Amino acid sequence: MTSNSQPPGLSKLRTYPLLDALANRRARRFSAGAEIGGGGLRYKSKLPPAPLSETEEAVLAFAASGISGMVLGDFAHLPAPGDPPTGGNVMAAMTGRMHASADSVHSAGVFVINDDGTSFLKRPQDFSVAEIDRIGGLARAGDFGAIDKLLRVKVSDQRTEVPREVPYIFPFNKWDTNLPGTTYFLPVSEMSSMYLNVIFSAFDEANAFFIVDDRNNFQPAGLKKFGKSRGGALNDDPDSGHVLPIQAFESLILEFVMAEQAFLAQNLSLMQQAMGLGGWTHFASATEHGWFEALGFRLAQQSVTTKLNAGPIRRLIFRLLGQNKSFPYALGLNVGGQDLITPFCPPYYPTMREAVLAYFDFKMNNITRARVEPSFHGVWKDAPDVQALIPQFSEACLEASIAYCEYVWDTYGRFPSYYGPLRTTLASQAHHLDLEFYDTFYTPGAYTETQAQHNELWHTS
Repeated sequence: MTSNSQPPGLSKLRTYPLLDALANRRARRFSAGAEIGGGGLRYKSKLPPAPLSETEEAVLAFAASGISGMVLGDFAHLPAPGDPPTGGNVMAAMTGRMHASADSVHSAGVFVINDDGTSFLKRPQDFSVAEIDRIGGLARAGDFGAIDKLLRVKVSDQRTEVPREVPYIFPFNKWDTNLPGTTYFLPVSEMSSMYLNVIFSAFDEANAFFIVDDRNNFQPAGLKKFGKSRGGALNDDPDSGHVLPIQAFESLILEFVMAEQAFLAQNLSLMQQAMGLGGWTHFASATEHGWFEALGFRLAQQSVTTKLNAGPIRRLIFRLLGQNKSFPYALGLNVGGQDLITPFCPPYYPTMREAVLAYFDFKMNNITRARVEPSFHGVWKDAPDVQALIPQFSEACLEASIAYCEYVWDTYGRFPSYYGPLRTTLASQAHHLDLEFYDTFYTPGAYTETQAQHNELWHTS
């Protein structure tokens, strides 16, 4: 269905009970046109592949990446008199999305892959405040088609694919992944923005963490002069619980970022159930470059000895043994001269210092906008008064952040050092079901009345 008329299913969707979506959510993998070649569920669909309509896909894209307006920011920006600092400057932005995002960083951008090609759904940081207000209004009105047109950027006229083999697609997923007729949602998380946002908070006086390099005998990671033992503000006492190795710190960043992918995948699963579609969420990160290369991302290389921070002798040994291989990782994506997703690090900034300062300006302009833009209202009745009491970061905090980030970049040649700046982990596929497959092999209850009525409600003209 590609006309502008709204199918009856869209009206019914507005009243679908959340409890029913939660209780009946299932991975339903067998799409129209699919085939299981062997085993007790061997079956070949008698139906041709059936692509989702524009309306169906727009609703799912809204669930995955829709913008809902401004966040509430309802926490203590400053402490009560006599209390320690609260870290009330942790937010990265004041925009909200359909799924949770730590500190409103919105690290995940979503690629939508179907028979007509590949598109990218823009993130909140890709819009002005006025555009955010407009999209939020469209969201409250349920105008999914209009939102979709604002979010979507065409990347390719082809269905993007990776080789249907290990390590790109695991054997148990080959039969049903990214098939003709399906719509494939692939989140890509940009990690440097979350990394920098957490670094500012980590080195702020409310936390005063100190980071050491576990690949360099746990020496300070560019932070020696900022430690309390040297007259600085960061707590470098090993027994204080404030000293972290780089790997533990970067793993924390990765957990924050990957949680966002899980939230948006759950949104898609619940929406699939409410609409009567099939689909499922699965692992989609078997290599650091598979999907990125297929999507046309710019790639860089990191050698084994650089990743290990190997000294001269170990580097020589690796080189003599022919084992100092380099491995690709993704840096960013530019389509038609437009940067769609890029990290805060070189080569997009001349130096790591400039990258840190650029993100710092972006963050502070967002969380203190009402100080300099009287027309900005946000969600507070007295936005300038509220934002005037959001604490600033100290110069020492900013300089410690720069020193640490320069150390990571200069030592390991990428940022983050262990994982690289871009990450895929999950994908969520949506498709029309072949109900005859489930009737053939399953007892009643494998699908609900919502799936049984889907075509009638969503594909009537």
